[in-house]
Amino acid sequence: MAGAINFSEANHQNERSEMLKAFDATKSGVKGLIGSGLSKIPQIFARSSDELAHELTHNKTAQAEVPLIDLTGICDPERRDRIVEEVRIASETWGFFQVTNHGIPQIIIDEMIDGVNKFNDMAAEEKEKYYTRDLRRRVRFNTNFDLFNSKTANWRDTLGISFAADGIPSDELPAPCREIALNYSKHVVILGEILLELLSEALGLKPDYLKSMKCANGHLMNCHYYPACPEPELAVGTAKHSDIGFITILAQNEIDGLQVMYRDQWIDVHPLRGGLIVNNGDLLQVLSNGKFISNKHRVVANNIGPRISVACFFSGPLLNGEGMCYGPIEELLSEENPPKYREIVFGEYVLKFTKIGLDQYLGLDYYKL
Repeated sequence: MAGAINFSEANHQNERSEMLKAFDATKSGVKGLIGSGLSKIPQIFARSSDELAHELTHNKTAQAEVPLIDLTGICDPERRDRIVEEVRIASETWGFFQVTNHGIPQIIIDEMIDGVNKFNDMAAEEKEKYYTRDLRRRVRFNTNFDLFNSKTANWRDTLGISFAADGIPSDELPAPCREIALNYSKHVVILGEILLELLSEALGLKPDYLKSMKCANGHLMNCHYYPACPEPELAVGTAKHSDIGFITILAQNEIDGLQVMYRDQWIDVHPLRGGLIVNNGDLLQVLSNGKFISNKHRVVANNIGPRISVACFFSGPLLNGEGMCYGPIEELLSEENPPKYREIVFGEYVLKFTKIGLDQYLGLDYYKL
């Protein structure tokens, strides 16, 4: 009968909804589940049989390496030209590269990772103070921003900190990672501006072009905590997606998990001590009119842990930037290279992302001409 209700499916959805609400109400995240001594993952974290079958037959991990770029000598004109060329090639082919000698001391990275670990080791009642799904809060702790919209919950907890261009009051930050988060943020902003200069030059533009578009006006620092998973083959750490911003700078501890899609196969991105992962976001793909790609990536679950990563997303003005518009850069367009994307209103763009599950977000498909 047309329009008939599938009660079996409806009951399943209602049951899942209740399970999600019950989990979220604990405010203790995935780490809280591990603390309870479970030996199997809850159903909300289990991927569908169809997805698991597809994984077995289509997504074999290939042997390849994400480009490695040494930023040593970046102020020397000849050396800088070579670095810009390496950035251009990596951005056109992978959308990902790893940088070394980037200017952030290893001790700062280590302390940032340790600060995230210390936050997650806080007493549950202390972490609860930061647990929220209110995106207006500048400090947010939760499990999956899209918990109620995704098909499968991701096996991770996240402390998110929104740094506006003028910073954030220190007393809003959790004590275990307060000083190091502020310190790391200062260092990563400097690196972010350097990378935007290199990307501008790689597009044939003046070094300050992307910065002048407010690409570095604020950043979101997502501190991800992936506990060891009792059934990693059934779960996913972070679902396949592309980032919505301009660029992302990622620090991580020395546990594998990050994978990048390259030539239709998953490539492991092995942690390199002293290295930081850089990837292009969807907005940079739009600005470059598709010259630079924003690539799909994910994090697989692991039976060891915790895996800890700190992702800094440079996504434009975080406050008072809702009405800003971004489209293909005019200097890059011609009769032979017409615009491939329509102009994006920043506020609408971010809202669309937050209302859809990460595993269902179609990226730039909404904006193609």
